[in-house]
Amino acid sequence: MRGASTLYTAEDFRRRAGREENFLIHPDEDGDHRFNPGHPRLNHPNGLREAAVLIPIIDHGDMATMLLTKRAETLRNHTGQVAFPGGRVDPEDGTAERAALREAEEEIGLPATHVEVLGQMPDYVAGSGYRIKPVLSIVRPGFELVLNPDEVDAAFEVPLAFLMDPVNHARGSRFWGDREWFFYDMPYDGRRIWGVTAGIIRTLYERLYA
Repeated sequence: MRGASTLYTAEDFRRRAGREENFLIHPDEDGDHRFNPGHPRLNHPNGLREAAVLIPIIDHGDMATMLLTKRAETLRNHTGQVAFPGGRVDPEDGTAERAALREAEEEIGLPATHVEVLGQMPDYVAGSGYRIKPVLSIVRPGFELVLNPDEVDAAFEVPLAFLMDPVNHARGSRFWGDREWFFYDMPYDGRRIWGVTAGIIRTLYERLYA
């Protein structure tokens, strides 16, 4: 059994992500439907839009962190919410990995030269109508972020140990019309990590650390 001092390192994360049985090239799909079966918000008659996000695990030696952003208050959708760097997959991207890396560089100035892509989690289908492809990565320290103020108000790090502890995975809900909508909620240091972002983090926990 590995000691607690190595449990939440980037190297241990790489080892867990490298186990194909956990989720790499995994056929199953995750999403908001797991918590909200039959909810009308999950009906998308026009189909789902393709998106990709980067899950950046920063290598700080004994204690890795996850890099997250706070979306700009001026955006029309998901205003001010905590999110992974990412966005729509454009035709010229070719792959979800390229889309996630491009978006991370455009939004927060994270250089692709500092990012080691490990693989891809199962698609996460969001109630907002996106099929999200989460791209796992390890980020080498030494970069300097440059935030795009049109898209991002802040970028911050959360210890992987906190996010991979189910004690910190609260369940929340709100009403969407006349139906209750359920989600995960992971408040940390004054930041509210919830909704799709928390759902993806929960999936990561279930497949790698549970």
